[in-house]
Amino acid sequence: MRGLTLALLLWAAPALATQDAWPALFDVARVAADDQLNIRSGPGAGHKVIGHLAHDARGIEVIEMSRDEGWGRVNAGEGTGWVSLSFLDRRPGQWDGAIPSLAACFGTEPFWRLETGENWRLDTPEGELFEAPAPALVGSAAHRGRFAAALRADGTIWSLSLLNQSCSDGMSSRRYGFEALLVGAGPQTTLLTGCCSLARTST
Repeated sequence: MRGLTLALLLWAAPALATQDAWPALFDVARVAADDQLNIRSGPGAGHKVIGHLAHDARGIEVIEMSRDEGWGRVNAGEGTGWVSLSFLDRRPGQWDGAIPSLAACFGTEPFWRLETGENWRLDTPEGELFEAPAPALVGSAAHRGRFAAALRADGTIWSLSLLNQSCSDGMSSRRYGFEALLVGAGPQTTLLTGCCSLARTST
């Protein structure tokens, strides 16, 4: 019996490891070149059209999927809408626990924006606080949904902590899939809270 239990656990482990993560990036597919993909107010073809995605749009951040798994929530204007997942292809490598490919983190009170790429750059209304080579974002199988990174810039150690949960930017009805805490420890301590996005076009 013990051997059977172990075998079942080993068999189930890969399935758990490859569970889809949300949010995730998708590319529009199977839409004619002279057409657009509708964004609707709810998860279903009967809901009002509130926006569109181009037939060749890429890097669309889907925050979550509907209960029937047929629709995905995306940011549209100052709020959110729903698109049919039949016309979106999920990019590979986005399983639960995988390191997310962040595009930016941002927040209000005070306003701030952290651009992530080869370099990380932190801007506020007062100006640029730092730009430095991107640190490694790390996670742990024991703490799935939590990620962190740290870097040193101009005598200050900056640490970014992420939690994979619904987040609001505090200014609109948009939604994001990562809550962020950015702390700077140096001559003075800075504490910033906000959200992070996978999409390069997010503001």
